[in-house]
Amino acid sequence: MINLLVRKDQLVKFQFSNLPPDFRLKLPFLVAGFMSFLFSVYLYFVLGEESAGIFVGLWVPSIHSLGTLIIASARDSVPVTEHEKVSS
Repeated sequence: MINLLVRKDQLVKFQFSNLPPDFRLKLPFLVAGFMSFLFSVYLYFVLGEESAGIFVGLWVPSIHSLGTLIIASARDSVPVTEHEKVSS
Protein backbone atom coordinates (compact mmCIF):
# COMPACT_ATOMS: atom_id res chain seq x y z
CA MET A 1 0.00 0.00 0.00
CA ILE A 2 2.78 2.46 0.88
CA ASN A 3 4.67 1.58 -2.29
CA LEU A 4 1.56 2.36 -4.29
CA LEU A 5 1.31 5.83 -2.69
CA VAL A 6 4.96 6.56 -3.36
CA ARG A 7 4.55 5.54 -6.97
CA LYS A 8 1.52 7.82 -7.37
CA ASP A 9 3.48 10.76 -5.93
CA GLN A 10 6.35 10.05 -8.28
CA LEU A 11 3.93 9.79 -11.19
CA VAL A 12 2.35 13.17 -10.36
CA LYS A 13 5.79 14.73 -9.94
CA PHE A 14 6.95 13.22 -13.22
CA GLN A 15 3.88 14.46 -15.10
CA PHE A 16 4.21 17.98 -13.68
CA SER A 17 7.85 18.18 -14.66
CA ASN A 18 6.93 17.27 -18.25
CA LEU A 19 4.69 20.32 -18.64
CA PRO A 20 6.04 23.21 -20.70
CA PRO A 21 7.60 25.96 -18.53
CA ASP A 22 5.11 28.59 -19.72
CA PHE A 23 2.18 26.41 -18.73
CA ARG A 24 3.74 25.67 -15.33
CA LEU A 25 3.81 29.43 -14.67
CA LYS A 26 0.15 29.81 -15.67
CA LEU A 27 -1.15 26.74 -13.86
CA PRO A 28 -1.55 28.25 -10.33
CA PHE A 29 -3.59 31.14 -11.73
CA LEU A 30 -5.74 28.83 -13.84
CA VAL A 31 -6.40 26.56 -10.86
CA ALA A 32 -7.18 29.51 -8.59
CA GLY A 33 -9.58 30.98 -11.16
CA PHE A 34 -11.32 27.65 -11.66
CA MET A 35 -11.65 27.10 -7.91
CA SER A 36 -13.10 30.60 -7.56
CA PHE A 37 -15.60 29.81 -10.29
CA LEU A 38 -16.65 26.56 -8.61
CA PHE A 39 -16.96 28.31 -5.26
CA SER A 40 -19.12 31.06 -6.77
CA VAL A 41 -21.42 28.48 -8.38
CA TYR A 42 -21.67 26.69 -5.03
CA LEU A 43 -22.54 29.92 -3.23
CA TYR A 44 -25.05 31.05 -5.83
CA PHE A 45 -26.92 27.84 -6.60
CA VAL A 46 -26.42 25.54 -3.62
CA LEU A 47 -26.43 27.96 -0.70
CA GLY A 48 -28.67 30.55 -2.35
CA GLU A 49 -26.27 33.38 -1.49
CA GLU A 50 -26.72 35.29 -4.73
CA SER A 51 -24.73 38.40 -3.79
CA ALA A 52 -21.82 36.39 -2.42
CA GLY A 53 -21.85 34.13 -5.49
CA ILE A 54 -21.67 37.10 -7.84
CA PHE A 55 -18.94 38.72 -5.75
CA VAL A 56 -16.79 35.60 -5.74
CA GLY A 57 -17.51 35.10 -9.45
CA LEU A 58 -15.91 38.47 -10.13
CA TRP A 59 -12.65 37.12 -8.71
CA VAL A 60 -12.10 34.90 -11.76
CA PRO A 61 -11.16 37.63 -14.26
CA SER A 62 -9.22 39.43 -11.52
CA ILE A 63 -7.13 36.34 -10.78
CA HIS A 64 -6.49 35.72 -14.49
CA SER A 65 -5.58 39.39 -15.02
CA LEU A 66 -3.15 39.26 -12.11
CA GLY A 67 -1.56 36.14 -13.58
CA THR A 68 -1.24 37.79 -16.99
CA LEU A 69 0.30 40.88 -15.44
CA ILE A 70 2.84 38.94 -13.39
CA ILE A 71 3.80 36.54 -16.17
CA ALA A 72 4.03 39.23 -18.85
CA SER A 73 6.17 41.51 -16.69
CA ALA A 74 8.50 38.64 -15.82
CA ARG A 75 8.80 37.55 -19.44
CA ASP A 76 9.17 40.99 -21.03
CA SER A 77 11.71 42.54 -18.73
CA VAL A 78 13.64 44.67 -21.21
CA PRO A 79 16.55 46.82 -20.08
CA VAL A 80 15.88 50.56 -20.35
CA THR A 81 18.55 52.78 -21.89
CA GLU A 82 19.49 56.17 -20.50
CA HIS A 83 17.74 57.87 -23.42
CA GLU A 84 14.40 56.16 -22.56
CA LYS A 85 14.45 57.01 -18.87
CA VAL A 86 12.14 59.75 -17.66
CA SER A 87 13.74 62.31 -15.40
CA SER A 88 11.69 64.00 -12.73
